[in-house]
Amino acid sequence: MTHAHPLHVDVEVACLCCLAPQPFHFTSLSDQVVCLTCVHHIGAEKSERRDLEHVRLWAARWAIAQNAQREYTAETDALLIARDIELTALRDHVAELSAIVAGQFSAGIDGVRVLLQNDLVKRAERNTELARRQIDWAMAGIWRIAALHHDAAASKCSCGRSVGSCAESTAIDSLRQALGDWEKKNVLLLQGGRRHGLPADHPAALAQRIR
Repeated sequence: MTHAHPLHVDVEVACLCCLAPQPFHFTSLSDQVVCLTCVHHIGAEKSERRDLEHVRLWAARWAIAQNAQREYTAETDALLIARDIELTALRDHVAELSAIVAGQFSAGIDGVRVLLQNDLVKRAERNTELARRQIDWAMAGIWRIAALHHDAAASKCSCGRSVGSCAESTAIDSLRQALGDWEKKNVLLLQGGRRHGLPADHPAALAQRIR
């Protein structure tokens, strides 16, 4: 099948196999939109290996996103502390100058303070939004794997294997609680008409489009 992505340039496109954003350099409209990691997944007989590697991929992306969010939070906290120190210094300076210039210079200092505060807030908001999107990408991938591998009956996985022999189910077990919390939160965001991270094939997203 053909694709509609630009040719002879480096682009980041969602792989049709693992669904993760991956780097591509297409030279033909008939090039496969499958990343190098997933090339060996093509073929129905390779589905078990494919699903297990996808679980590991999205679990790793989720862990990276969590670390990034912690770093962004720490950076934001440090910026806010620096802002408070700067604002305190500015207020002290304004108090000194007010006695000399009768408040004229204080207006300029207040303007600098507003600009500084706005810049820090915008930077923190951008970092937070990026971390949220990275977590959503990872969780959407894990949700797709969990939809194929979950407890269906006594000691049975929905894929037909026993729970003990299903590597995908075992790999995702430690993430199920976090996945459930993420899913509930994003369903509420969807129902409230806000931006959410649910994949397009999630039942709640499909139901919303039908309405």
